[in-house]
Amino acid sequence: MSKTPLSIIVIGCLFAVAGIVGMAYHATEFARKPFDIEVIGVCFVRFLAVLGGVFLFRGRNWARWLLCVWLAFHVVLSFFHSLSELVMHSLLLAVIGYFLFRPQAAAFFRGAAERRRTDNTETP
Repeated sequence: MSKTPLSIIVIGCLFAVAGIVGMAYHATEFARKPFDIEVIGVCFVRFLAVLGGVFLFRGRNWARWLLCVWLAFHVVLSFFHSLSELVMHSLLLAVIGYFLFRPQAAAFFRGAAERRRTDNTETP
């Protein structure tokens, strides 16, 4: 069984925690604006971070793509904010993208997919 790389554990934890904290923070806005589409959208985006972080641990290839797209979305949003925010999100995307797609990570995700395939083909 392939051991989960430390970088995957750290990144998965970061996204899961950031998503949970963000959802908790923005969920308080429901008291003031119960059906505000913007608040719902922000909470949904935070939920995607949690989802990606959790499934990263499980070796799901789509989760690493989801997290990169999540960060790329924040890079695009940063164009409308400060230059420092744009630089920070861009650096985060580059660093996290590197760790999610380097050979050790690719081997982990490939191995996890192969284990799932093997587990599904075995008969009890």
